[in-house]
Amino acid sequence: MSVKKISVLICDDSALMRKNLRAIIESSPDLEVIGIARDGEEAVVKARELNPDVITMDINMPRLDGITALQIIVDEQIAPVLMVSSLTQEGATVTFEAMALGAFDYVAKPDGTVSVHMQALAHEIVEKIKAAARPGTMRRLSRKSSTSENLKKALKTERVVRESKPRNTTGFKAVAIGISTGGPKTIFDVLPFLPGDLNAAVFLVQHMPANFLSSFAERIDSKCQMKCVEAEAGKTVEPGYIYLGRGGYHLTLYQKLTKQISIRNTTKPDHLFMPSVDVMMSSVFDVFGRDTIGVLMTGMGDDGADSMVKINQGGGITIAESEETAIVFGMPKEAIDRGGARIVRPSWEIADEIIKAVR
Repeated sequence: MSVKKISVLICDDSALMRKNLRAIIESSPDLEVIGIARDGEEAVVKARELNPDVITMDINMPRLDGITALQIIVDEQIAPVLMVSSLTQEGATVTFEAMALGAFDYVAKPDGTVSVHMQALAHEIVEKIKAAARPGTMRRLSRKSSTSENLKKALKTERVVRESKPRNTTGFKAVAIGISTGGPKTIFDVLPFLPGDLNAAVFLVQHMPANFLSSFAERIDSKCQMKCVEAEAGKTVEPGYIYLGRGGYHLTLYQKLTKQISIRNTTKPDHLFMPSVDVMMSSVFDVFGRDTIGVLMTGMGDDGADSMVKINQGGGITIAESEETAIVFGMPKEAIDRGGARIVRPSWEIADEIIKAVR
């Protein structure tokens, strides 16, 4: 008995992109292309008609753009949508908007609007389509966050940032957060609810293209009470700040003889992800020890799971996102299965757990 293939609808106004995407998708024996759309309007019509398992969606198209089409598809809960966006600053801004509206994830074209090098992203595209097709994904994407009213209140709260001066390890803790697929949406169930005067520094690794990270840091900063900055080499670590790992480097820490803690960006060790959650969490724990709170959220694979075990066994506190809200229950599940999660909570309860752990 043959296993049903994952059906995919491709939406892109470029004939070359449609051809490249079809070739990539059909290179996997588990996937099949059941339809092609040339703009957002045609995508909505075909999505309703064909009921695909997953839709790939370009952003800039004639008649009806990809963002508007996405809103209709998510509203009608037709299928998870994988956005295909350009690897530019403008592309990053629109992509984050799409994620906030309920897109499953995105793939960034390496050469702008029409890419002749999409084959380099073939593995990523296939794996993300398979992840999007898993049962329950559409329900989690389209859910109205139970924290929406609290978020509005949080954003009205005056940001309190500590006076900028050197500090040492005595007196504040570290929160190490790892997140991947689904993260650009889910992280906002957590970070805006951390108070600006939280007696901890937050270190965040989100798997995404390096070109997108500056825009992501600005987006986080605009929606949070804590101050969010990119983790620049040599920067002194202070409580009340969120340090976002930079693309192409591991976010690590070192402690000076003065006891001040500084950021070090390194390309070692070799790892599938740069930055890596595992490398960041391990480095944070090496400096902060029992004062480390490890948090692992939605994402494919197992990056961060081993370090969650290390933190838990070393006396720190570890929190994993539950399957209830994780858009992809890969990374947190691995931490749970390996005994690295002391606390398991839905995304909207994680901020409270962090605050309790810091006190």
